[in-house]
Amino acid sequence: MKKVYIETMGCQMNKSDAERMYGMLDYLGYEQTEEPKKADMLIINTCSIRQLSEDKAYSAIGVWGKWKKNKPDLKIIFSGCVAQQDGINVLKRAPYVDLVIGTQRLYELPELVKKIENGERIVSCDEKPFAESSIKINRAKSVNAWVPIMEGCNNFCTYCIVPYTRGRERSRKPELIINEVKQALADGFKEITLLGQNVDSYGKDLEDYQNLSWLLTQINNIDGKFRIRFVTSYPTDITEELINTVIELDKVCEYFHIPMQSGDDYILKKMNRRYDYKTYKEICENIRNKIPDVTITSDFIAGFPGETEEQFQNTLKAMTELELDYSNTAAYSPRKGTVAAKWVDLYVPEDIKTDRLARLNEHNRECCLKSNQKFIGRNMEVLIEKFESDKNIITGRTRNNKIVHIPYNRDLTGEFIEAKITSARTWYLRGELVE
Repeated sequence: MKKVYIETMGCQMNKSDAERMYGMLDYLGYEQTEEPKKADMLIINTCSIRQLSEDKAYSAIGVWGKWKKNKPDLKIIFSGCVAQQDGINVLKRAPYVDLVIGTQRLYELPELVKKIENGERIVSCDEKPFAESSIKINRAKSVNAWVPIMEGCNNFCTYCIVPYTRGRERSRKPELIINEVKQALADGFKEITLLGQNVDSYGKDLEDYQNLSWLLTQINNIDGKFRIRFVTSYPTDITEELINTVIELDKVCEYFHIPMQSGDDYILKKMNRRYDYKTYKEICENIRNKIPDVTITSDFIAGFPGETEEQFQNTLKAMTELELDYSNTAAYSPRKGTVAAKWVDLYVPEDIKTDRLARLNEHNRECCLKSNQKFIGRNMEVLIEKFESDKNIITGRTRNNKIVHIPYNRDLTGEFIEAKITSARTWYLRGELVE
């Protein structure tokens, strides 16, 4: 068999896309390898959320282009969000690339590979999605399976490139999702994470409208011991029905990822986020009042165009007041084609952005430690994800997504165990097995 290597950057959706690509290429006679120099086909699966990710992608294929000089039959494929964004310009910048395939043409890959094997060079970045087909999925070895249920975004936040690279919101048919979940469970996975840029919007575009709560119920009804998670939620799309569904369904975990982006009302308006601080706070308080031990995580951007020190301080205050358990953080990165990228005269100087990000990260660490300390002395269910035999440590996650390290001398990967939490660190808990 020929060998293929995929370098994946960015979010869980990209990782899921890579698993699908491996499955399609397996059908065409390509075997997965972790050694790029031994591959007959190299695929860069790109992310365009920040400029650094885009630069890394072009740097990687630059190295591959040099390899191709000594291995002319080597096929190089440029895929993902940067491919969708740059299209034909990728071939102009990197003439050694054989195929540029956008995010919405993923299922066209088998046909396109056959063409490049015959010497063609192709760009397929049409905004019209290529119809999904039933394919094998070569999932990464893990206890958790990523299952996309929808793709795209209709919100057009002023800083975000996603609506331009992933397109408008499109929900997968429920029967495809449920069949994929059943197959993942049959393959031994113990946790299912439903993916979507705005996962709460699932079903709005389907003729026979079925929402996320309905889908969670259908999956929860599948026999077996397993967990269900869903990410990412847009704040104002979280309904009372969804919160009640999380409460009622035994397999759905007590975890919400709800990006806030800023704690300042003026900046939120400039970001085109459809809520203010008061609204977001009410959503969090409602969830916490109804779901004991729930974990709420968020995203924040430091140094958005025009952000003042006072407005940045409002973000730090929000993290504390909302008792957020963890937050992903990033400095603002202008993305060509977005509204905010045009506000050059409002750009925050790099040194100030760097300083604010450092302070944001430090505040995040404080919030994480405070959150973790609440669970000392508690018994919690943990799904074991790995075993470090050299350290005699098993590591897993609680239902509310807390990482727990437990001293143990046997591999229990994939098993649900009960652990007593003995201490807390910034990013994880320590526990002991309850036997």
